[in-house]
Amino acid sequence: MFNFFPIIFGIIFFLIIGVFVVVIVKGLTQWNKNNNSPVLTVEAKVVAKRADVSHHTHHNTDSTGMHHTSSSTTYYVTFQVESGDRMELHVPNSEYGMLVEGDEGRLTFQGTRFKGFERAY
Repeated sequence: MFNFFPIIFGIIFFLIIGVFVVVIVKGLTQWNKNNNSPVLTVEAKVVAKRADVSHHTHHNTDSTGMHHTSSSTTYYVTFQVESGDRMELHVPNSEYGMLVEGDEGRLTFQGTRFKGFERAY
C-alpha cells in the first residue's frame, strides 16, 4: 500500500515555506520601493481614520502553566489630495491622536511611508 503521509507533509511544508518567502519578498520590495521614492509634500485633507487591533496570547512554559494576552494597535489615516486621489497611510500613535477627520494641511510622505502632516490653520 502506498503511504500518502510523506507526500502530503512535503506539500504542506513547501506551501508554508513558500508563503513565508512571498511575504518576505513583498516586504523587501515595498521597503526598497519606498527608499527609492521621492519625499513629496502635497496639500491634503484627512478623510478617514481607523485602528486595527491585534490580540496575542502568550503561553508560559513555567510550572504555573498560565498564559497572558496582549494586544497591539496599528493606526491608519486616509488622506485625499488635490487631484481627488486617496491614500491610506500607517501613522504613529502620536500623530493619529492629533489628526481629526476634516483636517486640511500639508502631507509629507515617501512611497507608502507617512512622514508628517502640518495642519493649515
